[in-house]
Amino acid sequence: MHFDQKNFLADVERVLHAEYACDIKSAGKYELYNAVSRAVMEEVFEDWNREKTSERRRCGYFSAEFLMGRAIYSNLLNLGILDGVNAALSSVGEDLKQFEEVEDAALGNGGLGRLAACYLESAASKNIALDGYGIRYRYGLFRQTFVDGYQHEEGDDWLRWGDPWSVRIERDAVLVKFADQTVKAVPYDMPIFGYKNGVVNTLRLWQSEPVQAFDFASFNEMKGEVKATENFNATKITDVLYPNDNTMVGKILRLRQQYFMVSASLQDIVRKFKATGKSLKELPEKWCFQLNDTHPVIAIPELLRILQTEGLTFDEAFEVCAACFNFTNHTIMAEALEKWDALALSDLLPGVYEQILNCQRKLEADGLDPNVFYIVRDNVIHMANLAIFVSSHVNGVAEIHTNILKTQTFRNWYERFPEKFVNITNGITPRRWLLLNNPELARVIDGKIGTGWHTELSELKKLTPYLSEILSDFKRIKHENKEKLAAYIRTHEGVEVSPDFIFDVQVKRLHEYKRQMLNALSVLYFYFGIKDGSITDFPPTAFLFGAKAAPGYYMAKAIIKFINEIANLVNNDPDVHDKMKVVFMQNYNVSYAEKIVCAADISEQISMAGMEASGTGNMKFMLNGTVTLGTMDGANVEICEEAGRENNYIFGATVEEVAAVKKFYCPREQVEGDPRLKRALETLIDGTFPDEAGMLKKLYESMVGGYEPDRYLVLYDFADYVRVKEQLLRDYGSEEYFMKCLVNLANVGKFSADRSVTDYAKLIWHLA
Repeated sequence: MHFDQKNFLADVERVLHAEYACDIKSAGKYELYNAVSRAVMEEVFEDWNREKTSERRRCGYFSAEFLMGRAIYSNLLNLGILDGVNAALSSVGEDLKQFEEVEDAALGNGGLGRLAACYLESAASKNIALDGYGIRYRYGLFRQTFVDGYQHEEGDDWLRWGDPWSVRIERDAVLVKFADQTVKAVPYDMPIFGYKNGVVNTLRLWQSEPVQAFDFASFNEMKGEVKATENFNATKITDVLYPNDNTMVGKILRLRQQYFMVSASLQDIVRKFKATGKSLKELPEKWCFQLNDTHPVIAIPELLRILQTEGLTFDEAFEVCAACFNFTNHTIMAEALEKWDALALSDLLPGVYEQILNCQRKLEADGLDPNVFYIVRDNVIHMANLAIFVSSHVNGVAEIHTNILKTQTFRNWYERFPEKFVNITNGITPRRWLLLNNPELARVIDGKIGTGWHTELSELKKLTPYLSEILSDFKRIKHENKEKLAAYIRTHEGVEVSPDFIFDVQVKRLHEYKRQMLNALSVLYFYFGIKDGSITDFPPTAFLFGAKAAPGYYMAKAIIKFINEIANLVNNDPDVHDKMKVVFMQNYNVSYAEKIVCAADISEQISMAGMEASGTGNMKFMLNGTVTLGTMDGANVEICEEAGRENNYIFGATVEEVAAVKKFYCPREQVEGDPRLKRALETLIDGTFPDEAGMLKKLYESMVGGYEPDRYLVLYDFADYVRVKEQLLRDYGSEEYFMKCLVNLANVGKFSADRSVTDYAKLIWHLA
């Protein structure tokens, strides 16, 4: 994109005049942000329109989450005008950095949504015709604060200052019909810019609105309250990401969200395809669809329904769907494989339910044993089974994960349809996760091997001969990044952390299988060891946590409470102030992550082996030169294959060992055999920490009591975890340690989202 500083500032002034009745000198931060963004948007119309009207075959990426993060810096970087815009604003006394607090689109919960965002950016950068389809949540996930150590959720109104990077496309609005209501789906299109290549793909997010926002007759007859209720019921569909589904009302709202998203998207796509005059039997020649986990799988029966209303027979419609749909599975956890109560779904979506039953009948007519292969069973609809049966391809997201799908989770399906199953290991975009968030290190790399790695991450391998030469720069930049993060933590968390401490980081979604509990217990283990004198040479370490727990996830919230109590204990003890700090960073999101991953010394990836599908946080840390402390789980396995196990710190039971251990394992015996572990664990019940709500007691019981104590082998893996962690802390600061960091950086090439989407385009989507 050509950039002219004078013209750009004139465009900004013009937007400010028209939209806010002010100029650059009088504009506030938010007005200026919107004007800068809009000025850029006006310049990209031709490129965007060219891609929107392209005749080439496209893939629609259906996802309940798109964790896009802050748009402005990434967009300016990819357009090649980041430095130009910064210089233009500086020339009139403004600073691009002021926009850091403006928006952070939290339209996702964790890795699933961030992966979708990375794939969209990478596809545009590799000139792959991929468009995203999702929901324009008004409140995203939630804004997290802590009150007395407990997680407190507040609405995250990311739209309160406007959304200059989206365009409302009223002409493409469609109606979505449920059994009990009809709503209007209005699309907002967000441009996805390729890296300096002029390609602009689209993320289309749907907003739910009442069909008729104001009914004058109802108002005139004083029935305004009825109309207000109808309007509320329409808009609440897209109010918040993942409403609490602990109740049937919450479950039904989730179902409404999912159907709303896929129905609107498919209606839009089918309508535009029909306008070409081609038969809908030819739809696969123009479109394919990737279902990002089970949330959008209801798209399959919805497209079957739509095609039959357009005159196709069921068999013809099924053939089209089988050629169009592909399914990415992100979990092996049975409770995370979405299922619906058949009665509830049939009441809300009778036409869709009919198509699900038709798929079940076809499955049986095809000769599959309904006792082994089923979509509907005991009045429960199994969405993952539906996806596997209909889709052309089913993929896992890391080699170990895909193997578990084949041999355990979907073993029967794999044995019957082996040709459907493929592996595509996840990846991350190197633009946001190194070029943007760690520019000093990027410049050092550019100076040694050029800029080819910006779009071909495997080029970083060329750094190998220069690792010793860049070692001093790497250490300096890492320390500078730690200073910046420490300053941010001081401002936002009120905790003083020395950048000379080791930064031991675990940031990700809060879930028991991710084992933040294991990390927390180790902090207490070290704390008590320092206090009683059994640990005398502990390297000063800051234990940094960041995670949100789903509002209805009781045990995850209990773990947050536990960690915050540990932080309160440690940070207020003068005996350890020069040895330890603990910080649970509030409201962890993409922008916080950008500051964290380039400052971390240790990347904690400590899920129980066999539970993490892939992980992408592990890749972000690796890209920024951080060693992994982790289990042989998810993409950790491939990280060790690429960078060498000897350059990371691996502990714990393997996938094979986990199954064997659970046959004989007794957590109470494990605790009794380790006095230090026992002391740490019993802080949950011995009065060390306040527990008015009884959450910590229940956390203790989940470890040593109940039906399946210590389900995720926290206590079993504890001793090995502490042993390896102590070794890592001793190694820190040595030249050998920093060389391990750089070896990881140089061998991160496989984990580029550019490689991932290229694999999808070749193996699954068959896009040119």
